[in-house]
Amino acid sequence: MIAIIDYGAGNIHSIEKALEHVGAQVQVTDDPQVVAQSQAVVLPGVGSGGAAMARMSSRGLDRAIREATFQGKPFLGICLGMQLLADHHEEGEVEGLRLFRGSVRRIPHGPKIPHMGWNQIQTLQPDQPIFAGLPADAYFYFAHSYYVEPQDQTGVAAVTDYGSPYCSVIATDQVWGTQFHPEKSGDVGLQLLNNFVKWVKQ
Repeated sequence: MIAIIDYGAGNIHSIEKALEHVGAQVQVTDDPQVVAQSQAVVLPGVGSGGAAMARMSSRGLDRAIREATFQGKPFLGICLGMQLLADHHEEGEVEGLRLFRGSVRRIPHGPKIPHMGWNQIQTLQPDQPIFAGLPADAYFYFAHSYYVEPQDQTGVAAVTDYGSPYCSVIATDQVWGTQFHPEKSGDVGLQLLNNFVKWVKQ
């Protein structure tokens, strides 16, 4: 079972249905005990970094997520869910989950902010399992005003150019993160989610 963390933000239904479509058994939850019993965790993301961390902290979900990743459970953070993995989020000036070193900053410039719509990723680590079956320069759907600035670049698996290049995919032994929304990205998004489900089953 894959636990989808519900911290009061939107977009839960679409990621739930997309994961079910690729054969996953999922449970939407705000219960730390369910997270502890899960095989894997998905942290979706729409909303404010400060509000999201406050809600998760109040429910003990922050501790449950850290414990799950320390145990080696597959983890996928999407959009704000990826951003919250960092040390610090500039929106609300809050401490994140601290699952990798880095900060989240507002996009300084671009054609238009927020960054909304389809954009291309440039894979830096094409052999990562997250990219299995995907075109090298696939297009995904983005909706965000902030981006992750990792301190250690070794986990940066892809970048996207929007005014300037920024990290759009993180892939480490513990976590995967996408700045885009795979559940809104058609066939390529479903393929990425299928790759995550395969990782869980392995």
